[in-house]
Amino acid sequence: MTVISSVKNPEALSLTIVTEFDAAVERVWQIWEDPRQLERWWGPPTWPATFEQYDFTPGGRAAYFMTGPDGSKGRGWWEFTAITAPNHLELADGFADDNGDPVIDIGAAKLTLTLEDLSGRTRMSVKTNFESEEQMAKMIAMGMEEGMREAMGQIDAILAE
Repeated sequence: MTVISSVKNPEALSLTIVTEFDAAVERVWQIWEDPRQLERWWGPPTWPATFEQYDFTPGGRAAYFMTGPDGSKGRGWWEFTAITAPNHLELADGFADDNGDPVIDIGAAKLTLTLEDLSGRTRMSVKTNFESEEQMAKMIAMGMEEGMREAMGQIDAILAE
């Protein structure tokens, strides 16, 4: 398993997951910038993602859905707010309705990705900042932490290809 730590910080309204990979930073960056690679790991194994829109530029948006084992679809959106290849990415992350429109009552979280070179290996830190205690509690109760751990556990196989 690639996940080395998962830390919930209710005071800071954050969840940080740290992983390490036997691949260079530039290679790990590719699993974020290429939506076809992203589809292979974003979401737990039983909820694979399909990206319908992916404009990987500051101010660009992504639209995706994850398909559950029963065929149901959970939709989401991203807005890229900062991109500094190959080490740093920030985006707003939220749920979408069946039309792809943001679900306002849940709000958006801020995801910050940092990739750090470890002499040819890579440490990937994904920090999610929530808008409120209520939003954080709801997302954690929905299985966000476990889902992200499972999703990130799929990355080694992609990097090994």
